[in-house]
Amino acid sequence: MVALICFVLAALASPFKSKSRLEAENAVLRHQLIVLRRKVRGRAHLTNNDRGFFVQMYRWFPSILKVVTIIEPETLVRWHRAGFRCYWRWKSRSRGGRPQIEIELRALIRQMSTDNQLWGAPRIHGELLKLGFSVAQSTVATYMVKRRGPSSQGWRTFLRNHAPDIAAMDLFVVPTIGFKLLYGFMIVRLDRRDLVWINVTTKPTAEWVARQITEAFPWNESPRYVIRDRDRIYGTVVTRRLRAMGIRDKPIAPSSPWQNGLAERLIGSIRRECLDHIIVSDEAHLLRILKSYADYYNSVRTHWSLHKDAPISRPIHQTGSVRSHPILGGLHYHYFRI
Repeated sequence: MVALICFVLAALASPFKSKSRLEAENAVLRHQLIVLRRKVRGRAHLTNNDRGFFVQMYRWFPSILKVVTIIEPETLVRWHRAGFRCYWRWKSRSRGGRPQIEIELRALIRQMSTDNQLWGAPRIHGELLKLGFSVAQSTVATYMVKRRGPSSQGWRTFLRNHAPDIAAMDLFVVPTIGFKLLYGFMIVRLDRRDLVWINVTTKPTAEWVARQITEAFPWNESPRYVIRDRDRIYGTVVTRRLRAMGIRDKPIAPSSPWQNGLAERLIGSIRRECLDHIIVSDEAHLLRILKSYADYYNSVRTHWSLHKDAPISRPIHQTGSVRSHPILGGLHYHYFRI
């Protein structure tokens, strides 16, 4: 812009100069440009101010294209057209229209579209209307999370819908004070992680396991599927009992305990939180300990997967003084208000 101002000042002073003097100055300037072009190799580096100067001069005096030497005439014309487009883009900018919705409402729309994979814009718009939000359906469609491919539920939703009909069972070994082996048998439901049955025996057999399954599930509360490993103890007697109760057993693949991960995780909790700290004397002692731990596990112990709740949901008490009750001789404590 400094060059443009200097040109304006020179134009104002030109009437006071002779014509021969102006022609001499122009000839000298042109010759200097020729000398500079011999020295500079390649394309000249121009700034935006330089481009603006040439474009403005072209607007005032289109005939300067004949004397331009450091750039091509087509380049100057292209700069002028690009500047014209930018000018009209600025002049045609939006000065009104529909105002943007609040940030909280935009976040709510994205949350609804993320949580409900099967919902479209009409369904989300209807929910927003019921919540008192006045917003257009087209606006809801604009702020929804864009998905690739058809809508589909996630694995978490799929598993939650099938978990109430699935249980898992497994056996674990516990040594006594005299190094005698006892066998614990447990059944857990996948929905609320509740330990529905636990018992102890010295000699597990298929008939004994079948009897435990019958005692664990009433006929109207049995699950549809039971996950088990491929232990030989689950013989024909067990499979027949399951089929008679309307239960389909699902044996895991060989040497794949992670396929029965919930039962393995529960057995690990029983060991870490109970059996690793107690020396078992006999079968009755172990049964009493496991029954006590099962009551603690179902009614008191909180679980991460249940949002810090117990399998048998514990109510929240906010009034009263806090008291504690020892469990397993003080190995764990139950805190409550009275």
